[in-house]
Amino acid sequence: MATVKDIAAAVGVSVATVSNVLNDRPNVGRANRQKVLRAAKLLGYRPNRSAQAMRTGRTRAIGLVLPDLTNPFFPELAQAVENTARSLGLLVCLIDSQGRADGESDGFALLMQHAVDGVIWCPLGPRLPANLKNLARPVVLIDRPRPGYPVVHSDYKMGGRLLAQYALRMGHTRVGLLSGPPNIESARQRSDCFVNAYPRTIKIAWEVSVGFDGVLTPDAVDALERRRGATLIVAGNDLIAISAMRCLGEHGVSVPGDVSITGFDNIRWTDVVTPRLTTIAQPLGAIGAKAVELVQERMSGERIRSRRTIFDVALIERDSVRRIGQSRPAA
Repeated sequence: MATVKDIAAAVGVSVATVSNVLNDRPNVGRANRQKVLRAAKLLGYRPNRSAQAMRTGRTRAIGLVLPDLTNPFFPELAQAVENTARSLGLLVCLIDSQGRADGESDGFALLMQHAVDGVIWCPLGPRLPANLKNLARPVVLIDRPRPGYPVVHSDYKMGGRLLAQYALRMGHTRVGLLSGPPNIESARQRSDCFVNAYPRTIKIAWEVSVGFDGVLTPDAVDALERRRGATLIVAGNDLIAISAMRCLGEHGVSVPGDVSITGFDNIRWTDVVTPRLTTIAQPLGAIGAKAVELVQERMSGERIRSRRTIFDVALIERDSVRRIGQSRPAA
């Protein structure tokens, strides 16, 4: 088994430098830090984490607090975080808030008990858990900004504009919105930027807010039944869009024959439902990797250059949108 001395010899640095890198101390340059980490991985170095924790007071564990693992977006995000964390020798302690504020607060309490070195967090809503102030650990947010915390998220404004451009390209000028929760900034940006992209051309026939869990409210079901002239339904996320397609099908409405629909996120289900869902893809791998990188930098005492990291999104065109004027698919 490789030792600290083996890594030092391979890189050409001192044992103290290797020790500082492996223990996340800040007094090592970025270039040497990366060389040491690469050498440790190539040599198959496996540190004794229990001994390190007793010696340094650091566990090499990070918390990951997510809103709801029944939403397939979040398990995919968790996998992206865990893949990067594992490559850096970090253990991920996953907390599922289960859509409840008390579940989120209990999760933070549990992470404090286990003395994690940092936390990656996707908040449930605008309210901050009271025990977050006592965490005294670096916190990096994903998806949902809060004042005072670095955050990594997709360009939701770009996503709204791309969907509006696509709607016009496909001939849809009367649209129904199944927006996400209005108390979540990312949901507001998706719908607001769609609405404001071409306000003189695209008319909003109706708008109903739905939770990101995809459970349709009675108002949402009523809007889908009536449709009120909308030829396209823009959903706040893929789970909402898939629930809407099921609801429409139960009422004898064909997608995209009678009405078209789009989603947002590009979860794996979008390519297996019928029809396959046109959506906006978020780069979950890049988002998860960046969040881990930022929390590790803060754990090492480094300053973060930007408080907000934003990734571009992309339109994924599939089968759920029909071009107006195009003949309807045969039943």
